[in-house]
Amino acid sequence: MKKLCIVALLALGIQGSQAQKKEAFTLQAEIANRNSDTIRILNRTNGKELLKIGVDKKGLFKGTAAVEKGFYMLYDGKEYTQLYLKNNFNLKLKMDAKQFDESIVYTGVGAVENNFLAQNAVSESKFDYNSLLAASEVDFAKRIEEKKAADIASLEGKKLDAEFVALQKQSIEMNLASLKQYHQQIVESNKMNGSVSPTFEYDNYKGGKTKLEDFRGKYVYIDVWATWCGPCRQEIPFLKKTEEKYHGKNIVFLSMSIDKVKDVEKWRTMVKEKELGGVQVFADNDWNSKFVQEYKITGIPRFILVDPKGNIVKADAPRPSSAELPTLLDSLLN
Repeated sequence: MKKLCIVALLALGIQGSQAQKKEAFTLQAEIANRNSDTIRILNRTNGKELLKIGVDKKGLFKGTAAVEKGFYMLYDGKEYTQLYLKNNFNLKLKMDAKQFDESIVYTGVGAVENNFLAQNAVSESKFDYNSLLAASEVDFAKRIEEKKAADIASLEGKKLDAEFVALQKQSIEMNLASLKQYHQQIVESNKMNGSVSPTFEYDNYKGGKTKLEDFRGKYVYIDVWATWCGPCRQEIPFLKKTEEKYHGKNIVFLSMSIDKVKDVEKWRTMVKEKELGGVQVFADNDWNSKFVQEYKITGIPRFILVDPKGNIVKADAPRPSSAELPTLLDSLLN
């Protein structure tokens, strides 16, 4: 009887184990030219790590975890790609990190939805957002509705999971709402062009105080950023190249951190470790700093261009990564 009970318990244990496996997703990734020996699965909303997977002796990444259905990010140590995950998904991924999104191919359960996301990322990277955001209010409203219709139409006829379609439609609405908000910010910022720039007097990384008036006679390209801001950090290599290109020209590159005061040492450390150039200053009251509020800055990174007389050329200037920036600077400095 005791033996039968043990066998029964073992059987229950096996069934329980199988049940647990069913309440999880699995991922196997084969990545050519990988950027690291570890990949991470992160919650797209809050950035919380769901799963960390190391490469095995065969060069494969294999992992499994219970998951709440929704959107996640796969991070390979350098770049990100979106994932849609549900328990019971059994995904196999093949990609080349040098081509990244363009090379991604999924097979297995859940492949249809995730191949859609990879292909959509490629399409989005080719969309001319700069042109859209530079459009007049009337033209912008027309084009944003056209984009919405096209994005929703792209979901049709592909045999996608119904829950995925519903979540993707929500994502489309949220993205377009953000674009509308950003465009409105640009419209409001453009109204400041030509007027006298708000000023500041903040702590300089090298010591002492620095104010905008210190640079009269020169153009000033201001980068409003923070150490915690991912998109801000992504602009750093481009900003360095821009500084090198215009070295010796009549322009100053100034980076203004709006980190909280308690993080001032974190700022100092990043300036040193990243060998950040130009003029580095620390705002006195993060988002509530007078300069930030007068420019109505609600999102970063934000770039501002001021002329030698202290007037605003562009209250929302092109980013260092934009091809529009050298065109603008060349027209002013050459």
